[in-house]
Amino acid sequence: MTATAKTTQADAVFQLIRAEILEGRLLPGAKLNIKALEQRFEVSLGAIREALSRLGAEGMVIAEAHRGYRVSPVSKEELLDLTRTRVELESLCLRKAMEHGDVEWEIRIVAAAHRMERLQDIPSDEEARKAPAWNQAHAAFHEALVSACPSVWLLRMRELLYAQSERYRLLSVPLDTDHDRDVKAEHKRLVDAVLKRDEAAALKALEEHFFATVQIILRSPLLK
Repeated sequence: MTATAKTTQADAVFQLIRAEILEGRLLPGAKLNIKALEQRFEVSLGAIREALSRLGAEGMVIAEAHRGYRVSPVSKEELLDLTRTRVELESLCLRKAMEHGDVEWEIRIVAAAHRMERLQDIPSDEEARKAPAWNQAHAAFHEALVSACPSVWLLRMRELLYAQSERYRLLSVPLDTDHDRDVKAEHKRLVDAVLKRDEAAALKALEEHFFATVQIILRSPLLK
């Protein structure tokens, strides 16, 4: 097998396992049997090990001595630490994006927000927010907001924190029975403030949006 073929296999397995973790099909603490993964995905053992090593670097899985890999556990303490760190970093990226953003940046935000909102209408708010299409649109929306930030390293770190946050956020959707919460309105407040270049309002809307989700996630029995 060529190096390119092995790399392609590892990339594919990395994306598949990562998606299953983010979508909750592989729950926190689940054991990842390397041999079983090799047979399931019909790829080489080396590709499985490389994919798991990359997932470990992202914090999605943990290696246990002589016991293989497990999906990284979740906890209230980590969630709060992660969210506080994410607010700080995302706020910095957003502040720089508002300083440097042009009309094309604004168009990306409006288009991403519109796509996300339209997908959320079908078939219901809760069902939509469990669907991969909406989750992708949601990721694209938050990425569009900070896309004018000129720092490549800030954006890389922000992407890592976003992925970890998604793992927690998807735990909140089945628990989100608070009908007083209007996710669309939260997104709209954020967009309006950003487009007006109202830094104080935008950063406040961002923090409130993140922590509104945290309050729901904290009800998850997985965090007990």
